[in-house]
Amino acid sequence: MGDERAIRFGVLGAARIVPRALLQPARLIPGVEVVAIAARDPARARQFAALHRIPRVLPTYLDLVNALGLDAIYIPLPNSMHCEWAIRALRAGKHVLCEKPIACNAAEAELMAQAAAETELFLSEGFHYQYHPLAARVRDLICGGEIGELVRIEAEFSAPIKPPDIRYESRLGGGATMDLGCYPLNMIRYFSGSTPEVRRATAFTGPADIDRAMEAELELPGGALASMKCSMAPKTRVSVFFSARGNRGALHVTNPVAPQLGSVLTLRRGGRETRESVSGTSTFVYQLRAFVAAVRGQTPLLTNPAEAIVNMRLIDEVYLAAGLRPRGSDGPGTAA
Repeated sequence: MGDERAIRFGVLGAARIVPRALLQPARLIPGVEVVAIAARDPARARQFAALHRIPRVLPTYLDLVNALGLDAIYIPLPNSMHCEWAIRALRAGKHVLCEKPIACNAAEAELMAQAAAETELFLSEGFHYQYHPLAARVRDLICGGEIGELVRIEAEFSAPIKPPDIRYESRLGGGATMDLGCYPLNMIRYFSGSTPEVRRATAFTGPADIDRAMEAELELPGGALASMKCSMAPKTRVSVFFSARGNRGALHVTNPVAPQLGSVLTLRRGGRETRESVSGTSTFVYQLRAFVAAVRGQTPLLTNPAEAIVNMRLIDEVYLAAGLRPRGSDGPGTAA
């Protein structure tokens, strides 16, 4: 697709994240329009559309993915619905920007990747932080050898979430690792440039089969160790950071997930410590800009289907190591 006309988005669901992740960024990027929405509750869809000036409301999800005049579908649905509706959208000729994690498990991610390959359309997983200049800076410091050979990585994303909430429902693909822990797991991979193996994991459950918190120990190729922590327990304290230690230095990053809200990168080398803040707009703006550029044939996507499969395999391995079933493991979803 060239630059001759706008990329027109439809939205599946009136989720709370839609304004931050799509509507506000779309207003800042030329050639992007959000023109249609469908929700499980049509009345809520109409109310949401009126509030956010979305011109078309479709009666069902299926009507939206099959609608004429749309180029792409944004999917902020519960995790258990990502696979089915991404595949339906791809088969209907639409590019797909899907919230993270891309699916409930690696088997579903593989089905989605296959559909994207068969249709020759773009499918992107919403790890928006990767597109912010801070992420590029951290990756360059580590992969460029500024702190030497990696020895240990630590990453955490914890934030209180009170039930009732879909993230406490196993049938919807809930769990702290799915909602929060997927970020530090992805950061361990992205910032190090390699994929670790899970050595052990401990889940703190409640309700049954839902990890309200998870701790995992991993090992990178070459022997560096890594740890991931996440918690959505109602009384947990907010903690979002990434740190890496090498044999010649170390770095620590506060809030790498949403650095536009405040983030500091601390670098220690040779007995000296420096601090910097990497400026930039919302991570979601960078993400949407990159997605549109890929659709227009201008740049490749960082968060592509092949990466998403590896992400989901790592999440599956954490659950298995903790003695829990991967989400949706009673059978991957499919779409007709």
